[in-house]
Amino acid sequence: MADTAARTIIRTQGRRAYSAAFGARRSGPRHPLVATVMVLPLAALLAVVFGGWDAVVTQASSVGVMLGR
Repeated sequence: MADTAARTIIRTQGRRAYSAAFGARRSGPRHPLVATVMVLPLAALLAVVFGGWDAVVTQASSVGVMLGR
């Protein structure tokens, strides 16, 4: 193991430079509703493009029935 502390410092400095250049992002978990809102448009697009809309509707109605019981 050759001098891992120096490599860690260099890597950390590189990450800081990247964050400074391209804008710092908040780290940490997202709220589940935010993640859902981010994913739903892509999921709907893929369902329409690949013709799986009927399967999505069927599954959603099945889940709705299960939750209603």
